[in-house]
Amino acid sequence: MKKTLVLLVTIISIVCQAQKSEKYNLGFENQSYEKFLSDGWLKWGSYELKIDSIAHSGEKSGKITSPELGGSFGSIAYKIPAYYSGEKIQLEGYMKIKNVENGFAGLLLRIDGNGSSLAFDNMQDQNINGTKDWQKYTITLDFPEGAENIFIAGILTGKGEAWFDDFALLIDGKNIQTLKEEEKKLSKVQLDKEFDNGSLIEFPSLTTKDITNLELLGRVWGFLKYHHPEIAKGNYNWDYELFRFLPKYIETQNDNERDKLIINWIDSLGTINKCNNCEPIDENAFLKPSLNWIDNQNEALKNKLLFVYNNRSQGKHYYIKMIANVGNPEFKNENPYLRMTYPDDGFRLLSLYRYWNMINYFFPYKHLIDEDWNKKIREYIPQFINVKDELEYELAAIQIIGDIQDTHANIWGGNDKIEEWKGLNYPPIHLRFIENQLVVTDYYNEELKDEIGLKIGDIISKINGTTVKEIVKEKSKYYPASNQPTMLRDISADLLRSNSNEIEVEFISDNSKAQSKSLKLYPKDSLNIYRWYKKSEDKSYKLLEKNIGYVTLQTIKDTDISKIKNDFKNTKGIIIDIRNYPSTFVPFNLGSYFVSSSTPFVKFTNGSINNPGEFTFTNNIEIPNQGEAYKGKLIVLVNELSQSQAEYTAMAFRAGNNTTIIGSTTAGADGNVSTIMLPGGLRTMISGIGVYYPNEEETQRAGIVPDIEVKPTIEGIRKGKDELIEKAIEIILSERL
Repeated sequence: MKKTLVLLVTIISIVCQAQKSEKYNLGFENQSYEKFLSDGWLKWGSYELKIDSIAHSGEKSGKITSPELGGSFGSIAYKIPAYYSGEKIQLEGYMKIKNVENGFAGLLLRIDGNGSSLAFDNMQDQNINGTKDWQKYTITLDFPEGAENIFIAGILTGKGEAWFDDFALLIDGKNIQTLKEEEKKLSKVQLDKEFDNGSLIEFPSLTTKDITNLELLGRVWGFLKYHHPEIAKGNYNWDYELFRFLPKYIETQNDNERDKLIINWIDSLGTINKCNNCEPIDENAFLKPSLNWIDNQNEALKNKLLFVYNNRSQGKHYYIKMIANVGNPEFKNENPYLRMTYPDDGFRLLSLYRYWNMINYFFPYKHLIDEDWNKKIREYIPQFINVKDELEYELAAIQIIGDIQDTHANIWGGNDKIEEWKGLNYPPIHLRFIENQLVVTDYYNEELKDEIGLKIGDIISKINGTTVKEIVKEKSKYYPASNQPTMLRDISADLLRSNSNEIEVEFISDNSKAQSKSLKLYPKDSLNIYRWYKKSEDKSYKLLEKNIGYVTLQTIKDTDISKIKNDFKNTKGIIIDIRNYPSTFVPFNLGSYFVSSSTPFVKFTNGSINNPGEFTFTNNIEIPNQGEAYKGKLIVLVNELSQSQAEYTAMAFRAGNNTTIIGSTTAGADGNVSTIMLPGGLRTMISGIGVYYPNEEETQRAGIVPDIEVKPTIEGIRKGKDELIEKAIEIILSERL
């Protein structure tokens, strides 16, 4: 009996020691307090989290349950310091789901550094939903330089339940539980903490002279950021150097004193060695750096700046790199200062300087901006400095973002005050501008149809007594877009938002006189809201009457393509619908079906780290022929909902032997996107590469211009007709295009 007791104690001791040897509680088993999550786990999002007894192994798992109506998301997350190095990082874990719909479930892996996300994946593109028993899933990412924290998580969006268990994190194939923590060496930028709690900058009332001086400083600060070798090496926290320099600069009494201070500042950054291998400006570059402002300075400052330029940094840069094999810029090590929801005077000026210079040196479409970008820094200095609260700061930011006229450019995160300003309650109807009128096109929740009191095709003419036209004119500056149809696309979803529970609308139904009604509004998570078009789970292709094939790219899969080619090879024509965002990249594997020989369809412009502001053309990209080409007519449907990859795909199909594009101008925002972070946690993006037809014709802002313009009509909306598909069928059945 004693021997058995001793053996049992020994086993318990070994088990306890084994549990303690696990540095990180990735199996949910350690839970110090029953009413809380397992040790180390934390809640993201708004869904219910609990530790559950339904486990893959052991006794516990993490469970996420959505609200009855769904909503945004829920995530159970774990933070691990990135005291490790390697090339690849891999997250493994087990997941079980039940009745997941209108969203997805997945593992999540995010690596943060210097206040921003350096690498991220949440398995959204795998679209895992429905009901599935325990399965193992894996995420693999490059392990980025500058990593400070690793977050692993389980995530659920939409409706349903999800369980997670037995996470494992590996770096270069080795389990992090067994890896020895390294003493990570922080960069000089990371060690500089002086202004973490504020810039200590307060501006007096700005005079014209003050604005002139701050304009010059913004140009110099950005020029040095992207050209000075010592800054490129990461030897200076360039944000904080601005705050160190500003107090003396603001107090300068005249131009000579100001310029001398700038020269001394440049000299203090360290010796610049002569650049014997600086990459020269390409004589055939599509866009070249603009240095006219330097030529306008006095001789001493001009010579100092030109010396920096002629001996500028080359190659690796702390703040900027170009994405391999694509060429769009990655703005590295840009602290978003997330804790400063309303940044102070200095940080707001920094926000303007940062954004203006990123656009000035690395936006491939700067030449397409209607207004002179050179004048924008001066225009916005008083606006950024004089804002009175967080909302005004966000509105100032979205205005300058809108000025670059790029549909990819908006505030995609951190704009909570703008969202409140737009209204937290939503109408139960989907709206679109049809024939320049705001028209009801759908109900978000069919069960509310009878009590709404509006029909499909009704025209909203006034909102709270103000015409729709007046409201659009007033608010359009807060809706960045490449062209007018896309701005109307985006603003239409917000025109009936309000912080009230109801809104007064005047509307016209059929051909009757204008009527008024009070429209009830709802919290967003109580409606089945969709942004541009309804998500579909339907098969991506079908045969229409009269032997015509139809393909929607919204749900297309790689495995569908061979079936489409086989099933539709003898059809009279094929309609490809890209009034959506393609679920799979198909320009080459499906586009090749419509060309009889290798055909060029696109070329790009790429920026340069060695010559900021320079953009050069790549060679043409071609659609290859991969067998017998399709003999029938190809009709491609596009409109303002076709954006980015959808536009690129339309370009590929346009290269076909017998292609007609019908519809209306697309969103005019093509090319891989680059993320920009601004103080206060504002996240925006730009189209990062220039996209052109082989003859160098623009696609940005112009969009994909259809061969035949066809737009929906209000009468067609009322009758439930899809006039673009009807026109496509008519073209296919006609004797000629």
